[in-house]
Amino acid sequence: MESVTQEEFELALEGAPEALPVLLERAHAADLAGWLNELDKEVLWQVVGGLGPERLSEVLEASDELLRERIVPRLEAQRLAEVTQELPPDDAVDILALAEEQTAEAVLAEVDDEFERELRELALYPEDSAGGIMTSDFDAFPADARVGDVIKALRKDEEAADDEGAGVYVVDEEQQPVGFVSDRELLTTAIHTRLEEVMEPKIVTVEPQLDQEQVAHVLAKYGVASVPVVDERGGMIGIVTADDALGVFEEEAEEDFNKLVGASPEAQTRLPVLKRVRQRLPLMGLTVLGGLVTAKILDLALASSSSGADVLRYVPIVIGLAGNVGIQSSTILVRGMATGEVAPEREFSVLRHELLTGVTIGILCGLLTACVAAVIESDGDLALAFGLAVGAAIAIAVAWAALIGCLVPILCRRAGIDPAVVAGPLLITLSDISGTAIFMIVAHLVLSAVPTP
Repeated sequence: MESVTQEEFELALEGAPEALPVLLERAHAADLAGWLNELDKEVLWQVVGGLGPERLSEVLEASDELLRERIVPRLEAQRLAEVTQELPPDDAVDILALAEEQTAEAVLAEVDDEFERELRELALYPEDSAGGIMTSDFDAFPADARVGDVIKALRKDEEAADDEGAGVYVVDEEQQPVGFVSDRELLTTAIHTRLEEVMEPKIVTVEPQLDQEQVAHVLAKYGVASVPVVDERGGMIGIVTADDALGVFEEEAEEDFNKLVGASPEAQTRLPVLKRVRQRLPLMGLTVLGGLVTAKILDLALASSSSGADVLRYVPIVIGLAGNVGIQSSTILVRGMATGEVAPEREFSVLRHELLTGVTIGILCGLLTACVAAVIESDGDLALAFGLAVGAAIAIAVAWAALIGCLVPILCRRAGIDPAVVAGPLLITLSDISGTAIFMIVAHLVLSAVPTP
């Protein structure tokens, strides 16, 4: 069956409502979630009303937070309960968190007791922790279980086919994970073989309080399809899958990117203009303040140096170079911290190499600018001194920008502050102010040391 296009969906909305139910069933849930985001409130609700519980659950599972916030609070308790029961426990908890407390309690009263217990237990963990993103749906068997019996049990379990762990866990009497058997091993091993004979005994586990980003790093580092979440006794209470980790990486990367440019982590392209302005304007005030401080530095430099006006023409070069080098260094650090590439023990090594990179760039750019400045800006005995002053000032200012571009994220992480929040507009402003000050001071000192003919 061919996939539905957005054009077909929009045409059905406009002039062929009788064809809409068929299109809603044929459309991929992810595509449908994206199209629904574009609709106004009333049309959105018209479409949602035509979706059955199973179909709506698929759309909500594939949708972003913004669309969920538009749909879930308007659902009646009975319908929300029907939708919730179609979802994995971890997604169901996220959906219920968007409903009013009274509605959520009514939903929990409607679902079966075991599912209610799972949801209440998952709701106890922070949303951005291992417990918050784990699912309590997993398959676990004792070590002495036979492969054939395990396969029979999986066939009887209706939810086993949806298990994203791609295998089964082996647990001891205290429900502590002691091994893992992949689906491939189950299918290619003799049915009378015990699980302990074919299991992979090296199991990496995480605690429910661990931050979701660190859990994602564990999955990526060890290349496993899922990782068990264990309680304080070591008992297995859930799993975090590779799909969950991928979602975390995407979420964290988008959040860090938006913070770097001074925006909120929300879906910016779907926000009203005024909300975008309110979110971005505060940090622009910081930029204005930095510009005023820079202007004052230039004013003081002009008042104290007869050559200030000539040197002043090179300030834009300094601001551009220092800003670019600083933001490059900080972005590399922030990205490395987010992916786990820059662990705390590697901070000094990365700082040293980024500083050397900045110094090299500064020297090369300084030499080039010095040669050009010596030719076009001065005559006679002052030509070499002027070029030297400009070149040295640029080299030092750029090297300094590379240093603070690395130091700011490192110090933020050690202070428990998200580096992405600080490494954007604040770093650029700090780089502009300090780079300009260093440039003017160095240039003034070099020129002052040269005797006037």
